[in-house]
Amino acid sequence: MSNTPSQSGWKWRQSSVLPGFGLTLGYTITYLFLIILIPLGGLIWSTAHLGFAEFVAIATDRRTLNALRVSFGTAFIAALVNAFFGVIIAWVLVRYRFPGRRFVDAIVDLPFALPTAVAGISLTTLYSNRGWIGSLFESLGVKIAFTPIGIVIALIFIGLPFVVRTVQPVMEEIDRQVEEVAATLGANRFQTITRILLPGLVPAILTGFALAFARGVGEYGSVIFIAGNIPYVSEIAPLLIVIRLEEFNYAGATGIATIMLIISFAMLFVINLIQAWSRKRYGYA
Repeated sequence: MSNTPSQSGWKWRQSSVLPGFGLTLGYTITYLFLIILIPLGGLIWSTAHLGFAEFVAIATDRRTLNALRVSFGTAFIAALVNAFFGVIIAWVLVRYRFPGRRFVDAIVDLPFALPTAVAGISLTTLYSNRGWIGSLFESLGVKIAFTPIGIVIALIFIGLPFVVRTVQPVMEEIDRQVEEVAATLGANRFQTITRILLPGLVPAILTGFALAFARGVGEYGSVIFIAGNIPYVSEIAPLLIVIRLEEFNYAGATGIATIMLIISFAMLFVINLIQAWSRKRYGYA
């Protein structure tokens, strides 16, 4: 007597209520290959022709190392700032009702719609030594524009929506009765936030941080105006790639791009591991 698929343990897939699994799966795989995997594979393939010695020379070049340090360092700092203030903004939008709330909610999405070059010019105008804000700091001996500080400000501007829009829907799902129960059990406001609310928001905060960080690492348009593009000081890695291309140094451009890809993938992989651990740790898997 022949065994049924469920009896023999060879049942490969279960029938779904929704039709079209094969078609949508095929489209998904094809789309990922054409848009993501093939371009990245082409980049790695071009870098493989350099040879190990030439690749190491590009990676250890002082200008390359400084550009990578500026790009990843400023993106990391900006993502941390956005993770902190983005949660506060999401909290205000979710928990409070006040005049102009919808206007404030719409302003959060402005960096999504605003061209990055316009953002860069606007920030440079404000934070230069003759700008409204920059002149105030200039009198204190602090220079913002054309320094890494200006890059951080630009990356905070373009990365804030990622944190707010990631945390906001999760925060809306938290029942307010949980806070009331914690208060009746004697928890103060700080304990309620740190022990009741924050654990459930940690995965969303990490996701927003990762998105803001990834956007900041590859940002170009809003940064080149306020950065000043001074080699070894405020030159970002994407600009250095463009410079190498303008010099027809394609090997150098692909080498720097591959280094950025490796570092970005490693950091995002670590963030995803921390995110998975936090979900399992706090029971939100």
